[in-house]
Amino acid sequence: MKPYIAQTASNLRLMGRDPAVLFFSALFPMVFFFVFAQAFHAGSSSGAMAQVIASVMIIGVLGNGFFGAGIRTVVDRETNVLRRFKVAPINAGPIIVASMISGWVAYMPTVFLFLLFGKFLYGAPFPAHLLSLLFFITIGLLAFRAMGMIIAAVVNSQQEATILIQLLYLPMLFLSGATFSQEMMPNWLQQIAAFLPATYLYQGMKSILLGGEDATSKANLISALCLITAMAVALFVGIKLFRWEKEEKISGKAKLWVLVVLAPFFIIGVYQAKTKQSIDREKQMDRAASQMRTVLFNNVNIFVGNGETIQGGSVLIKDGKISQVFRKAPQDTKALNADVVEEAGKTLMPGLIDMHVHVGAPGGVFSNPQRYADTSLETRRLAGYLYSGVTAVRSTGDLLEGAIALRQTMASGKYEGAEFFTCGPLFTAAGGHPEELLENFPEFMRKMAKEQFLRQPKTADEARAQVAALKQAGVDCVKAVLEAGNPTWGKFNHLDPIIYQAIISEAAKQGLPTATHTGNAADVKLAVDAGSNSIEHGSTVDLIPDETFAAMKAHDLVYDPTLSVFEAFSAMGQGNVQLLNRPLLQQVGPPDLLSNTKTVFSKPPKNTGPVRLNALLETANQNLLHAYQSGVTLITGSDAGNMLVIHGPTVQHELELWVNAKIPAAVALQAATYNAAKTLHQDNRIGLIKKGMDATFIVLDGDPLQDISATEHINAVYLRGEHIDRGDLFDQFKP
Repeated sequence: MKPYIAQTASNLRLMGRDPAVLFFSALFPMVFFFVFAQAFHAGSSSGAMAQVIASVMIIGVLGNGFFGAGIRTVVDRETNVLRRFKVAPINAGPIIVASMISGWVAYMPTVFLFLLFGKFLYGAPFPAHLLSLLFFITIGLLAFRAMGMIIAAVVNSQQEATILIQLLYLPMLFLSGATFSQEMMPNWLQQIAAFLPATYLYQGMKSILLGGEDATSKANLISALCLITAMAVALFVGIKLFRWEKEEKISGKAKLWVLVVLAPFFIIGVYQAKTKQSIDREKQMDRAASQMRTVLFNNVNIFVGNGETIQGGSVLIKDGKISQVFRKAPQDTKALNADVVEEAGKTLMPGLIDMHVHVGAPGGVFSNPQRYADTSLETRRLAGYLYSGVTAVRSTGDLLEGAIALRQTMASGKYEGAEFFTCGPLFTAAGGHPEELLENFPEFMRKMAKEQFLRQPKTADEARAQVAALKQAGVDCVKAVLEAGNPTWGKFNHLDPIIYQAIISEAAKQGLPTATHTGNAADVKLAVDAGSNSIEHGSTVDLIPDETFAAMKAHDLVYDPTLSVFEAFSAMGQGNVQLLNRPLLQQVGPPDLLSNTKTVFSKPPKNTGPVRLNALLETANQNLLHAYQSGVTLITGSDAGNMLVIHGPTVQHELELWVNAKIPAAVALQAATYNAAKTLHQDNRIGLIKKGMDATFIVLDGDPLQDISATEHINAVYLRGEHIDRGDLFDQFKP
């Protein structure tokens, strides 16, 4: 042990006198710290500061390892410094171990300087998992110093060392994400980065600084294991190949030991090339960083969400939340330490919410049947909603396993899209709506589809058990169908009222919101009496009585008229496909879906009654107006997924139909924001422009209170503080 301690002490004394060591250990990364901090506006973003700290730490670790250990050792050999140790009673072990320890001691003060400067000069929070960060820096620094020592062992001159080090140093510096975000790189280059040790060190440090992870997370444990393995192999090989004098030459084959040290990263790189988990992780952390910006939206008209409006106010967002709402634009914006965005003439409002979609259905017809099997379609639809300013959707009838998997995928941050809530399968009678839709499935899929899409209990006890099972599966809500049909689209078996009441009562017991599809006024009354939280569609065949709406208001139940789907039925009956020509929909809808759907529905089908279909829409309009006049809480749903109701800017068109039905624009907008969020039980974080809420909102060019079509003129979309690059949303699904 004494040789190790003595050699370490000697190294520290020499390092203290060596300007090169001080430069690469402290000054070099510190220069980058301040340059990066200013370039990325770190003062207005704790996320940017976290990335800056991780970046400069990587620069420091690489410089400390490759130049501080590798080049330093080669220089000592060429100047015969090492020859003096050869005659002493010491072997290579203490030389290499002491180099690693002294390099660590020299670098760690710089780490604390980064953290202190970040906190006190730029307002960045101190790491929540400081020990995990220090652990990662330690194993990274020791691993790279060990790599530097093995490079020193296998090269025959300082020139060779410089060339080999640059071949390793530059790719790691530029491809790891430390200097250029991997988001800027093509996919193939990101996959190459997955083979580099610096990538895993950088991602590990960034996940601790930015994502709140610690060293025990699965991804960080794998990265740490690879770094420790590389360090151990490099240490062993470095000792075996260590040379004291420049006259001792080594064969070219010995340089292959560098590849042996990198072998763990080759293995994990192959795995990452197949799974792309490293790429996904980097994207998620970059999104987390963008959510942590501080931005002031200044001189903007604010629709709060609850009906209140603020003219010429300002909204400050910080770390993904609304930090402050100003009723008047602040005079001194510099004091807020925020990026200022002037928004005069624009409207800032909560993100729109569609409370009735079927994300598994396309809303149109593909000419190529194989397109229906495209696994990216559902995530693409959620991206289409976000592009359109619809930041959350409730899907009211899905295949259970697929819907739960989709929600998990979106929640993971792998893709950018609207928040997804699902009711899972529908409760209906045997032979009840929408069982008839399963006839459109290939025969081999019908059994699976029925099991995943429908629940058809025969008794009240079976119904309660099925609701409890869905709660266990993780659905966000429960939907039941009360529909006997009508002459327009046929007759259906009706769900037994006793079984239906058991469904609603058990859902309430389980803490699940409920939604009920109704066909006529009698169905609406049954749903209201049972206490269904939302009434979907209402009635299109008769008018809903005053007393039913009065009961809805008294029990705080909500009404979702879904006018869009009835308009679509009417349009199909006339062979009118103008609904597909809206500019925003053209930007969002898959081109092949839009073009083929136009072809299929451009002629009115035989044996349809356009007049009767128009009457359905007119009745729905009257019931909506009556619900509003009765004081019933309203929410917006489009029933997207039905033909001609394409996923995307669904809420905007629904709002236009409401305004045409004489609903005030402010009432309609509240239905699509605060009321919808409250029905989802998410009103503690979305649906309002209020301090403490998620910074999930849209900025519009124009005033939707004066012209409801302004909801389609989207200037910006923010999701939990992240500015969504709408132009890149659909690039997520390119191979």
